[in-house]
Amino acid sequence: MKNTALTHIHEGLGAKMVPFAGYNMPVQYEGVNLEHEIVRNGVGVFDVSHMGEFLISGPKALDLIQKVASNDASTLTIGRAQYSCLPNENGGIVDDLIIYKMKEEQYLLVVNASNIEKDWNWISSKNDVGADMRNISDDYSLLAIQGPKAIEAMQPLTSIDLAAIKYYHFEVADFAGVQDVIISATGYTGSGGFEIYAKNTEIEQIWNKVFEAGAAFGIKPVGLAARDTLRLEMGFCLYGNDINDTTSPLEAGLGWITKFNKEFTNSEALKKQKEEGVTRKLVGFELTERGIPRHDYEIVDKDGNVIGIVTSGTMAPTLNKGIGLGYVPTEFAAEGRQIFIRIRKNDIPAQVVKLPFYKK
Repeated sequence: MKNTALTHIHEGLGAKMVPFAGYNMPVQYEGVNLEHEIVRNGVGVFDVSHMGEFLISGPKALDLIQKVASNDASTLTIGRAQYSCLPNENGGIVDDLIIYKMKEEQYLLVVNASNIEKDWNWISSKNDVGADMRNISDDYSLLAIQGPKAIEAMQPLTSIDLAAIKYYHFEVADFAGVQDVIISATGYTGSGGFEIYAKNTEIEQIWNKVFEAGAAFGIKPVGLAARDTLRLEMGFCLYGNDINDTTSPLEAGLGWITKFNKEFTNSEALKKQKEEGVTRKLVGFELTERGIPRHDYEIVDKDGNVIGIVTSGTMAPTLNKGIGLGYVPTEFAAEGRQIFIRIRKNDIPAQVVKLPFYKK
């Protein structure tokens, strides 16, 4: 198992550690619901240093990215980030990722921890244009400082105006006494805040200063379990659950990051799928009776016929009800449609709802 540069700190704080994507990671400290509420109402910090980072540089960097990514990276300007995915040749998704334009002819790709090697090999296999590729995943750490109090709590740590960084924009600036830190207004919680990229050798200093600055705001460390409930309340896809090598971006509701004004891997087939329409869709649902939907539970119709499968599910801490995502045939995907979730041989009624589940 790999450790992050902060593993010893998590262990010292009494975090429950679990293996995740080859790393020894904190799943919770004081409890999932408490940590969830800290992020929704205050400010919390995740160590997500297991994520992967690739630098793509040179005159052909954009050409390579345009070829492998579904979104149109040509619209990016320096200081902007973009959510995208890597389609495969069979209509599925290799991974989802964030693309940052660092400089002219230099991009940072941030990929899922479990897919670092797979993504690197995939992008490398498409690099017949001679773009320069560097895998810097083992050298960099990532903190997600999330919640409505993040700006106010973190402002003393930097000379730039944090409130001026728009969503999916970033600055490279001083932070917590460290120079050249990427401060990105991104995150997977739906409660605002920042993601901080810095070298492994600098991250412990940043962590300590973040907690000093945030003490007056009730800042707490948050584990991966609450990260999952927070993202699910927003209806955000998790790779390996809601999207994978067999799910099309159009089926997954990711048509908005699939741009057909350029050619990319499998774009012709996906364009045809868009024109003809998909046969199944990823939907959000809320249980209308008590119960907790879980990954891989069956979705059934009123007659008990299996029509789909739950890809993500939980008891939503903020909403206090069972919520989930799952693929169903298109005719069951309309908002308000009744479906049933099979929980231990009982078919519990649920309703298809518009995402996100959590609305501020």
